[in-house]
Amino acid sequence: MTVHFIGAGPGAPDLITLRGRDLIARCPVCLYAGSLVPAEIVACAPSGARVVDTAPMTLDEIIAEIQAAHARGQDVARVHSGDPSLYGAIGEQMRRLDRLGIPYEICPGVPAYAAAAAALRTELTLPEVAQTVILTRTAMQSSPMPNQETLGVLGASGATLAIHLSIRNLGHIVETLSPLYGADCPVAVVYRASWPDEQVIRGTLADIRPKVRAAKLTRTALVLVGRVLEPQDFRDSALYDPAHAHILRPERQRS
Repeated sequence: MTVHFIGAGPGAPDLITLRGRDLIARCPVCLYAGSLVPAEIVACAPSGARVVDTAPMTLDEIIAEIQAAHARGQDVARVHSGDPSLYGAIGEQMRRLDRLGIPYEICPGVPAYAAAAAALRTELTLPEVAQTVILTRTAMQSSPMPNQETLGVLGASGATLAIHLSIRNLGHIVETLSPLYGADCPVAVVYRASWPDEQVIRGTLADIRPKVRAAKLTRTALVLVGRVLEPQDFRDSALYDPAHAHILRPERQRS
């Protein structure tokens, strides 16, 4: 048997990959994070499959389910939101499976920040505005941030920031980034990107807090900060510039 860690995408059932959907459809056991993965995504599990919402379960209980499936020789679809490589808590599960000698594979998914950028109709990397996207979070009740990965350290780069799991820490985000990005720097808060109840709140570091407070958003929102969100002017990239020759578009001879 094999445990398939599957990225379900940001929420919309049709944003799961074909591979992820097909794996769920053939696994007799499906364990999914129900707090972030809608039931519609695992509805394609085969008839009679054991489908378990792991949101209220502990790590030990989840591993016990996998061990039981391993003993029966049944493949497991372990479904996580977004892409499982980002804040998916799969590292600790894989470590346990390694110790138990249970094989596993990973199926990537569409990450939440990509769905948020699509909702904003924004390219997160623009020439001479920002060429780097930093995916991060802030320290709250979960594990602390490493010393060299604090928001102040990362924000000094001026890169586009995609800040996960931090909507309740918006005050700290504003206070830390305003001196680095400027109070007029654009901010977007995207709640439940790609879900039917998706909300997008735009503002600046100066006014985003009262806007979010008025919307009463307290969880499941991504905070994006950077000048790319409302670029005033930027040059075209070299990719399609007729003066830029490359192996697939050799330099053209002038007549």
